[in-house]
Amino acid sequence: MVQGTVQVTHGGSSRWRRRSGEYPTLTAALAAAGDGDVLTVAPGTYRENLVLHHAVTLRGPEGGLGSVRIAPLDGVALTVRASAVVQDLYLEGQDRAAPALLVEDGCPELTDLRVSTHSAAGIEVRGPGARPLVRRCTVENPAGVGIAVLDGGGGVFEECEVVAAGQTGVSVRGGGRPRLERCRIHHATGAGIGVTGEGSGLEALGCEVYEVKGAGVQIAARATARLTDCAVHRTSADGVTLDTDAVLTLAGCDIHDIPENAVDLRSRSVLTLSRTTVRRFGRNGLSVWDPGTRVDAESCEIHDSTGDYPAVWISDGATVALDSCRVHDVPDALFVLDRGSRVDVVDSDLSQVRNTAVSVSDGATAQLDDCRIREAATGAWFRDHGSGGTLANCTIDAVQTGVIVTKGADPTLERCTVTSPAEAGYYVSAGGRGTFTACRVTGSSGFGFHVIDGCRTTLTRCHTERCARGGYEFAEDGPLAEECTSDESGPRLAAQSASGGGFAGAQPGIRTVTAAQSSVPPPAQASATVPRPASDRPEDGAAAAARGSGEVLGQLDALVGLDSVKREVRALTDMIEVGRRRQQAGLKAASVRRHLVFTGSPGTGKTTVARLYGEILASLGVLERGHLVEVSRVDLVGEHIGSTAIRTQEAFERARGGVLFIDEAYALAPEDSGRDFGREAIDTLVKLMEDHRDAVVVIVAGYTAEMDRFLTVNPGVASRFSRTITFGDYGPGELLRIVEQQAEEHEYRIGEGTSEALLTYFTELPKGPAFGNGRTARQTFESMVERHAGRVAQLSEPSTDELTLLFPADLPALPALPAPC
Repeated sequence: MVQGTVQVTHGGSSRWRRRSGEYPTLTAALAAAGDGDVLTVAPGTYRENLVLHHAVTLRGPEGGLGSVRIAPLDGVALTVRASAVVQDLYLEGQDRAAPALLVEDGCPELTDLRVSTHSAAGIEVRGPGARPLVRRCTVENPAGVGIAVLDGGGGVFEECEVVAAGQTGVSVRGGGRPRLERCRIHHATGAGIGVTGEGSGLEALGCEVYEVKGAGVQIAARATARLTDCAVHRTSADGVTLDTDAVLTLAGCDIHDIPENAVDLRSRSVLTLSRTTVRRFGRNGLSVWDPGTRVDAESCEIHDSTGDYPAVWISDGATVALDSCRVHDVPDALFVLDRGSRVDVVDSDLSQVRNTAVSVSDGATAQLDDCRIREAATGAWFRDHGSGGTLANCTIDAVQTGVIVTKGADPTLERCTVTSPAEAGYYVSAGGRGTFTACRVTGSSGFGFHVIDGCRTTLTRCHTERCARGGYEFAEDGPLAEECTSDESGPRLAAQSASGGGFAGAQPGIRTVTAAQSSVPPPAQASATVPRPASDRPEDGAAAAARGSGEVLGQLDALVGLDSVKREVRALTDMIEVGRRRQQAGLKAASVRRHLVFTGSPGTGKTTVARLYGEILASLGVLERGHLVEVSRVDLVGEHIGSTAIRTQEAFERARGGVLFIDEAYALAPEDSGRDFGREAIDTLVKLMEDHRDAVVVIVAGYTAEMDRFLTVNPGVASRFSRTITFGDYGPGELLRIVEQQAEEHEYRIGEGTSEALLTYFTELPKGPAFGNGRTARQTFESMVERHAGRVAQLSEPSTDELTLLFPADLPALPALPAPC
């Protein structure tokens, strides 16, 4: 399209003749025009750098949107320095050092512009005198910033759209202060909206930020912003970030589908939220760090985490206040750690929490008033020395354990009620303290108040009812209790004597026991206080293993192959059984370390043998239950400080009374580990194995060479395991036997010549790193069944033999060998 002409119409009658007419270039027309003139541009491409010094109207032809193209080869396509009106133009720029459209002064109205450019910025507003009104404009700039407002500039952007930006979608700095209304920013390579620098600010109303490769909204370096009724979603990084004294208000906003932190604050930043929803986030919903950093949230909702991280993370001295908020469907709700860190929660709901609703550690503080916690593994856990706070008028319902206090933590609980816990209502151990006033437990499947390890807990006017194992269980020289009652006790209990722990005299409904008498072994540290999930608890207190050792050993012998493994397990079993009988006879029994290392390739039966080993130990009375809890690196190692130890402790506790089987354990100590948190899992595991050597049997498994390296990563690792059992690869005959067992189990028969064909097949089958041993045999049988079905389905009335017999034709083809290099 070639350049057209420009019609200039003067806005005042006294100058009509001098100013009206047609001009061959825009530059010539602008030179002839003055304030109030209207420049109507004919369709065409204009290779000119335009500068508007007067309050003119510059527009394309009516109904010809996009037909006028301003496209200079370099420099700024259009510079506005007056309160002009510009509409219906298509702007292009090619200068990486300059914007396509620059507003330097005045209050121009820019309407229905399309800026498609490869410039430093699509639209730039610069200077304290620049206050444009920009309506329905679209910016596409894959080379730079979409819209930049800087050096004191401002203005209003209504219904504008940044459809692509090579850097930040909307960038505000140097004291710029724009307002965005109903704008959309998407497909930016940097942040969707970025505001930085003291004096810089932004107000956004009804805007949407999505599909950006950085953070959705980024406020930093003393900048301020307010977003009302806005949505931020589908970012590649955090949804909203604040750093270095940034201040942000979110009102009625929706932040969702964020792979990282939905909102991340650091370095004395302040965030205020109201009526805002944070949902479907991969890490933390709110991640709050550093002294002076603060979040105040009212009537907000945080839910549906897609990762394994706490919904609200508070550390390094930060503070969060939640008022009338809901946190639900998350792994952990509130996670507060480090001295000076604090959370204050009022009239809020924490529900459907897979792990701990409120976790307080490393000297942090939690204050909860009139809150409701339900459907969580643990309601609140005060973990260690210096950690505390107050729970007042709170209800905790349908949890494993209501409140846990461990390792010197000292919270205050007033008028709190725990209803229907699967374990204890309140559990104090490992030197925990705590003050409980007018607290209640109703309908516990365990104890109401369970205080062990001589913890100096104070209970006043507490009450329990319908607790299956008893209202109170205390260790000797433990809690100080006064005016506490239980439905087993009837009348009010006598006040405790001032000189000793427990109660003065035996009282109905309250049992004071020594650690040796306690029906639950007292843990030596917080790691042992995590309540077991309901699915892991023995029914009616009975051990899960009901079979005798002979029956289980018979099942072990029935496994194909594994002759050396069977000998090792029988030798261990014999040692344990003889030791038990020597003890019964009053003789000393040799100490047998029961922790094992299983080495070998995948599919050789390591998990199956571990499960049978647990049953054998349970049948001999060595383990309480003998169940198997299988984990790997992903179950033990977290991605933030402190989470690995917690995950490892919780996995260990789930295995209490049984076997903890760690598959591919060498992955906890990669060769290029650096600061990998896997070492923390190993260190935690070694300590737990020492402190609770009789409670859990640990089996670590993996490839032989890798497991040899694993045993050297911590001085205590090798010493914790009694022996290594090697699982060899299956030979062709053993693989054939597995297929025959599978066929018998599923009511198939091996036809004439099929056994020989299978033997040949397994002999010729490549035994590379992907070879699955028993798994390969089962997959071979499944493939034969599929091919048999395809063959027999073609028969109109197949006989019983045809429905059951497998023939050599049903064997799958051997996988092709890789081509030689």
